[in-house]
Amino acid sequence: MRRLPRPNDPNLLVGYETSDDAGVYLLNDTLALVQTVDFFTPIVDDAHSYGQIAAANALSDVYAMGGRPISALSIVGFPPNGDPAIMEQILRGGLAKMEEARCTVVGGHSIRDEDIKFGYAVTGVIDPRRVWRNVGARPGDVLLLSKPIGTGVIATALKKERASAESLAAAEASMMRLNRDAAEALAVLEPRDAKTNPGGSSVGPATPGLPRNDSVSVIHAVTDVTGFGLLGHAKEMAAGSGVSFELDHGAVEYLPGAAEAARAGHIAGGLKNNREWLEGCVEFAGGVAEEYRALLFDPQTSGGLLVAIAAEAADAAVAALGKRNVTARRIGQVVAKRPPLIQVK
Repeated sequence: MRRLPRPNDPNLLVGYETSDDAGVYLLNDTLALVQTVDFFTPIVDDAHSYGQIAAANALSDVYAMGGRPISALSIVGFPPNGDPAIMEQILRGGLAKMEEARCTVVGGHSIRDEDIKFGYAVTGVIDPRRVWRNVGARPGDVLLLSKPIGTGVIATALKKERASAESLAAAEASMMRLNRDAAEALAVLEPRDAKTNPGGSSVGPATPGLPRNDSVSVIHAVTDVTGFGLLGHAKEMAAGSGVSFELDHGAVEYLPGAAEAARAGHIAGGLKNNREWLEGCVEFAGGVAEEYRALLFDPQTSGGLLVAIAAEAADAAVAALGKRNVTARRIGQVVAKRPPLIQVK
């Protein structure tokens, strides 16, 4: 991507420079589009559940920006000799989740592919003065996580027929749950006149033509935890914000059976890739057991929101999330930049 020419459209408020969750394109002073796309191969055996998970995962990027999804296009890859009834169930599952999100599926595209693939390109709307970015965390902020982790190792255990019914049910429920409740609960905490800065709320200049962060926003950075795992997305947030993170592995919520799956060696290739990518960026305290180290690198599907929020608003955020049955955890804090970028105790 570094070799490609950069877009020079002044209406592009958020592009791919900081590996943010979605792009944001300005339409006028009070309206912008949020655009994202995501698809993947089956992660569970049930076709209807797979469709729901794929939809929730695609929608999540819009919620992580603070936007509201409005329309979607489906993306399907299906074997030429596959059972059409399976494809129907995948599509039905996706439609059910999109209806729950009040997001209209307007069409899509399918190709013949030996491997099943499914997902969506999603368009949302957002006030351009209130965009959440994955950069902008400040020293003193509290780090919140809105879902448990461990979907990757549980899915790998499922492929080996080693996943328990309890762990699989918990993982599916977590992956199917929209991040809408979490995003809406957090948005309520913002002062009515608070403005975030699409150019980065605390790093870099304001986007031309848009107001600076003149009012105090308590939510400084947000991202959803997906393929790069908790540590990978934390790394992107910390590096982009010019800060460091201190995480408490004991404060993180893990899915039932996740630690056992990691301990048994049900490790996907993505986890190994994440660990190699983050080498030198993460330092673990000696007391952090190997299975929990693995889980912090574990690639997630339709994971929760990782939020850097002002310390004085953290308790109110946890309470607001709890009212919507979102069991958010305080998992760490933001500190001034120093090596290593992320320290885990």
